[in-house]
Amino acid sequence: MTQSLPGRRPAPEQAHGGHGRPPVVVIGAGPYGLSVAAHLRAAGAPVRVFGDVMGSWRHAMATGMFLKSTPAATDLSAPVPGARLADFRREHGEPELTELTPIPCDVFVRYGQWFRKRYVGEVEPARVTAVERAACGTGFTVRSDDGQETAATAVVVATGLNGLAHVPGELRRLAPGGPGPAAPVSHTSHHTDLSGYAGRRVAVVGGGQSALESAALLHEAGAEAKVLVRERTVLWGMAPDLARPWTQRLAKPSSPLGTGWILAGVCAAPGGVRWCPAAARLLLFRRALGPSGGWWLRDRVEGVVPVLTSRRITGAALSGPAVRLDVAGPGGERESLTVDHVLAATGYRLDLDALPFLSPTVRRAVGCVPGSKAPALRGTFESSVPGLYFTGSLAAPMFGPMMRFVAGTEFAAVRIARHIGSR
Repeated sequence: MTQSLPGRRPAPEQAHGGHGRPPVVVIGAGPYGLSVAAHLRAAGAPVRVFGDVMGSWRHAMATGMFLKSTPAATDLSAPVPGARLADFRREHGEPELTELTPIPCDVFVRYGQWFRKRYVGEVEPARVTAVERAACGTGFTVRSDDGQETAATAVVVATGLNGLAHVPGELRRLAPGGPGPAAPVSHTSHHTDLSGYAGRRVAVVGGGQSALESAALLHEAGAEAKVLVRERTVLWGMAPDLARPWTQRLAKPSSPLGTGWILAGVCAAPGGVRWCPAAARLLLFRRALGPSGGWWLRDRVEGVVPVLTSRRITGAALSGPAVRLDVAGPGGERESLTVDHVLAATGYRLDLDALPFLSPTVRRAVGCVPGSKAPALRGTFESSVPGLYFTGSLAAPMFGPMMRFVAGTEFAAVRIARHIGSR
């Protein structure tokens, strides 16, 4: 049963779901955490879910943003019918979304909250602060910031990209204390509202969806935005063609991540990606679905917001309250750019060391994919530490790019729940 040390508040009885055995602890309440919990609970496993429901989508996405995914690639996974985004829309009397309808983030958040109520049940908002191997040698001890200590038979890490935001070193040095209201540098994941930059000069660094959409929102809020892109061109997605002839469908089959045989293959068989050599998997992880903007965003950026391509930041320094950027141009020429703020849309780095709740002992015991700090996983998503599972983006170097998107929830949730149930 759940154990508690003297002076600690015991975990609620609900933790065991009435089974009298320690629960499975799911850390994270985004699409992957909720989907795994739904499958586990449907299988009768006692589960405790810790996290802020759809927290990243609520707190790390600026107001007014849209999903890049199509509705068909945005369904959370439950073991019974009726859990799709379309079902949620239908139940609330809202029109069904098509591939030609960008999905507002707030719609996806409401969908996730509805899914939680219907298929998951209680989610505890406490933050997990420590995961350690149990003293008895089997299972884990999980501590949270509300003083609880729980024995767990297994732990599923579904924290998404929380804590993994990457800011290049030359920019990070300008704000060593982290992002604050007056910080000269921030990451796109630090913002829920960009309207506070109205009237200010902002350099957006990056060439993907996050950079381009943030630049559009900044401009529309009254900021003087400028985008610096390393690549020679900005790539834009193509508007979906709902009536492609069969010859085009054969040449470039559709998949949840786009068209083409490679994407169709990695979506149809994520488990097969795991058998590729580690170097090939990492290449696929880093190259597949490179930075690009959604087709529906193009008119809000091109000819509206200055986008400087083939630009690389070589230095950054504070100049009073402003930031001076040293920039290398397309021909190697140097230029200086002075702005009030730098917004880094520079992606994320998968790094187990950035998960502070894993105890040093547990972290050292988790084997990593050669050439990375991402966990090496079995076909069941279990790591080299028995009973410790990773899913979502942290599993992408093993199972391919679908794990970076909501479309991978079913593949992951089914296998994790099945393996835990068999234990």
